Amino acid sequence: MSGNPRYNSLMHEVCVGKGWCGGIVDGKPSHVDDFIPDIGPVSADQFVDWLFIAEGVDPLSEPAKWQKHKDRLKDTFIRHMGADVVDASALKWNLH
Repeated sequence: MSGNPRYNSLMHEVCVGKGWCGGIVDGKPSHVDDFIPDIGPVSADQFVDWLFIAEGVDPLSEPAKWQKHKDRLKDTFIRHMGADVVDASALKWNLH
């Protein structure tokens, strides 16, 4: 299956530009891609929560500290993906 250049662009901005893509959680590598299902709707809010979890940060912790980051990441998702909710199949790497 071919990936989505929009997702590549999103991940470049989120990972390279903002530093949110994953880390070592409980001694194991973790990446946002690990949380994306194969099919079904994925909202910008879900994606942002998965970014936090992949970094080992509870997305519900310290709302005052994290809300501006969540808002920016959500805006980035919508700008790149073109909607607040997309099918999970759109959240795949374009390797070409």
